[in-house]
Amino acid sequence: MRRVRLEELEGASLLQSGFWGALKQAFGWRAWGFEGEGGQVLVLTRRLPGGMDLAYLPHPWEGVETRFRTGGWMVARLREIASLMELKPLFFRVDLPWEERPAGGVLRKAPIDIQPPSTVLVDLCLSDEDLLSSMHHKTRYNLRLAQKKGVVVREEGEEALPLWYRMYEETARRDRIAIHSFEYYAHLFRLARTWEGPKPRVVLFMAYHEGEPLAGNIMALYRERAVYLYGASRSQKRNLMPTYLLQWEAMQWAKGEGALTYDLYGIPPTPDPSHPMYGLYRFKTGFGGRIVHRAGCWDLPLSPLYGLYRTAERVREVYYKRVRKLFRR
Repeated sequence: MRRVRLEELEGASLLQSGFWGALKQAFGWRAWGFEGEGGQVLVLTRRLPGGMDLAYLPHPWEGVETRFRTGGWMVARLREIASLMELKPLFFRVDLPWEERPAGGVLRKAPIDIQPPSTVLVDLCLSDEDLLSSMHHKTRYNLRLAQKKGVVVREEGEEALPLWYRMYEETARRDRIAIHSFEYYAHLFRLARTWEGPKPRVVLFMAYHEGEPLAGNIMALYRERAVYLYGASRSQKRNLMPTYLLQWEAMQWAKGEGALTYDLYGIPPTPDPSHPMYGLYRFKTGFGGRIVHRAGCWDLPLSPLYGLYRTAERVREVYYKRVRKLFRR
């Protein structure tokens, strides 16, 4: 195992690229690049209260053979990485890109997952006809309705980001989701222009009706995978179904750019009508594709203090998911 510069870090996916590390490094994280058995890996560290650090690996070693996807192999790689770091993390948190759970050993399932473990992957090698036929009939109807009603989708430049962000703030208030500051998304686009290493193409698509903006998506194309990163929509004219046409046009764009897979990025684990994101599940799975349930986050403790942090994390999660909701207006 050896250290590598972020500019040298290609990674198997966007979240393992040096580009992603540089983005996160601009907003409170420290990014590290390594290369060894299993390929390159990006590690992000962040200082915790009390002076300790956590180390986070988003979807590492995606391309390794199945026989290496064991807890023992991964622990050995993590210990190699730890030996090359100037700081000693409290623990490693690994967001697994696989569906297989690590068997036994010292790895522990994390109390929370950082990236959504479940997602929908659409095969862009299919013809347009096959893509449409694989969709739920209601999804096909909605995107054709948007076309019929005169909704148009355009690729926009960075100058449209303030408009998109106002819609995103509206979306966050409506759906009660947390979002980054405007500067985070602006920096994402700037970095996509200026980064000197392997980088994605980052694109903003906006949907309009009679000149009025209704919705917008930020897409990233890295290697042969297109990723739906962020989506915003207004409450007005939702009956025109602009978000359905946005996804279809983004798929068309990704196919034209050579992407093989379209990642809709994040759904609830099951089609449970009581889940607060059940509507999101129906929306994304309506586009067909393969539902993937990754194994989520697993921790390798490196300090006796890990247990205290784990307990605090559980308490915080209960507060934000249960207790705080009781006091919302």
